[in-house]
Amino acid sequence: MRFDLGYDGTEFSGWARQPSRRTVCGVLEDTLSMVLREDIVLTVAGRTDAGVHASGQVAHADLPSTVDVAGLPRRLARVLPSDVRVFSARVVPAAFDARFSALRRHYEYRVSDAAFGAHPLRRLDTLAWPRPLDVPAMNAAAALLLGEHDFCAFCKRRDGATTIRELQRLELVRSEVDGVVTAFVSADAFCHSMVRSLVGALLAVGEGRKPVSWPASLLSLSGRASGVAVAPAHGLCLVRVDFPGDGELGARAEATRKVRTLSR
Repeated sequence: MRFDLGYDGTEFSGWARQPSRRTVCGVLEDTLSMVLREDIVLTVAGRTDAGVHASGQVAHADLPSTVDVAGLPRRLARVLPSDVRVFSARVVPAAFDARFSALRRHYEYRVSDAAFGAHPLRRLDTLAWPRPLDVPAMNAAAALLLGEHDFCAFCKRRDGATTIRELQRLELVRSEVDGVVTAFVSADAFCHSMVRSLVGALLAVGEGRKPVSWPASLLSLSGRASGVAVAPAHGLCLVRVDFPGDGELGARAEATRKVRTLSR
């Protein structure tokens, strides 16, 4: 079964279960297991870090065939804490895998460089930046990062995991309404801390500390770049995950599981 869900990451220590810590996965699995009276294990499309939000997260789990699928979101709403919600639940083909079947993930990162900081009603999902940002310069730097690269300079390494990714969108837009700068970031997948590291590098360009060419120059490194500051977690939100049609789910999952190398 597929679950579409969202959460305010402020009070969570990320998605993944951790001993003695409040996590999104822990809360959801425990609640589902209590409601359905059966141990439920979730697989998620993107494991968000502590403090990161989601409005379009996707997870799947094997549930008993007797479950009232249509009524499950309402049942869960009665017992889940207010900072996490399951928007919908539906039966999907057996080949569906929230993690490996995904085509791409879409994130947004919000930054306010207004003199007053972040709006008080958006302070939990918007970074207050103390200096004016040059958005055209940031977009010029962002364009040089697009495509398939080894993003190890922008990632925290994990044993056995590749850092090769295809960055499909990295664009910054300043709102004409409130002046907030939003970074729209899309890729087939992201490695640990990649989005916040990319944003951190672009912020350095936007405030004039680094040249437009600097972020892309880091792609030649064979390890994490010490000069890249990881942007704070609370400005980041996972907004959507794309999947192929039902007939292509298995093939996509199989392709994703293969260790990736650069096609050069």
